[in-house]
Amino acid sequence: MVTGTARPRVVLIGPPGVGKSTIGRRLGRALDLPAHDTDRAIEQSAGQSIPDLFVDHGEAHFRELERAEVLRSLADEVGVVSLGGGAPMDPEVQAALTGHTVVFLDVGIADAARRIGFDASRPLLMVNPRASWTKMMNERRPTYQRLATVRVDTAGRKPAAVVDEILAFLGAPTEATTNGPTA
Repeated sequence: MVTGTARPRVVLIGPPGVGKSTIGRRLGRALDLPAHDTDRAIEQSAGQSIPDLFVDHGEAHFRELERAEVLRSLADEVGVVSLGGGAPMDPEVQAALTGHTVVFLDVGIADAARRIGFDASRPLLMVNPRASWTKMMNERRPTYQRLATVRVDTAGRKPAAVVDEILAFLGAPTEATTNGPTA
């Protein structure tokens, strides 16, 4: 790793439950590039889950760790980088995303609820999860849209179809063009 010279091929942003981790891994495989999930990296370096970081140290501490990891990732990682849902709200992260290919993975509440179940593993959604998610998306959507190079709707779609849409946008061969139709 040479600091400052690497550049992610794609950065994924979007709300909790949109599938950034899953799409990031699959997109990385399709592009034959590494996939880096900033939330997982924070958990590994801190030795705690994100919910535990929130409880033990507070959201402000978590956001500091998140900002540092995202800025490092945007400077040093190659391949596909998946950001935590709140990371793009940070002004330093917003500035660092300039010039990157940013894919906003979008989803509605029905699909998000089905995917994440609105359980205690999502600290910002612990109290009245559906109302909290809707409020959060109303606040975050304009930022996600402003930062995005492209928006991909994941509602009701299988990961393969989402990955194929991103690959097509990137001008890379899709599974459909290389292996026939995807499920």
